[in-house]
Amino acid sequence: MSPTRFASEHKWVYWGAIVILVGLVVTGLIRYESVTTNNESAAKANQLQDELVKAGYPSFETDTIEQLLGTDGGPVCEDPGSALKTALWKIQQSNGAAGPGMRPVITDSRAVEAERIVLQVYCPDQVDDFDDALNDLKTDDTVRR
Repeated sequence: MSPTRFASEHKWVYWGAIVILVGLVVTGLIRYESVTTNNESAAKANQLQDELVKAGYPSFETDTIEQLLGTDGGPVCEDPGSALKTALWKIQQSNGAAGPGMRPVITDSRAVEAERIVLQVYCPDQVDDFDDALNDLKTDDTVRR
């Protein structure tokens, strides 16, 4: 039996091995991308948690932060200084009543600082826009600690 005859009779073995190896390479590349993304989101979540604790806020679970903000800050970093988001944020800073009883309140400065910390960790380029949008917002130490 010649070597060429054996190779020509069993081409399906070679093609099958090539297909399996290519499939493993593609799977490995996809899994590698997923692992690096998870590592990046975990690093940012740990950094945010450290910054919040250093500023005096309670500690959150990093898994929750990872799922909520991911690697890019999610909805927090999507144009934080836009008119709609600013209006919604100001509405949320009211006395809690509904309808005609709703009144604006002086916002606690720590609430603004918490969002600024998130922006500094996840999208530092958006901090200036955030500050510009909230320049007219009156803040003070309104919560007893």
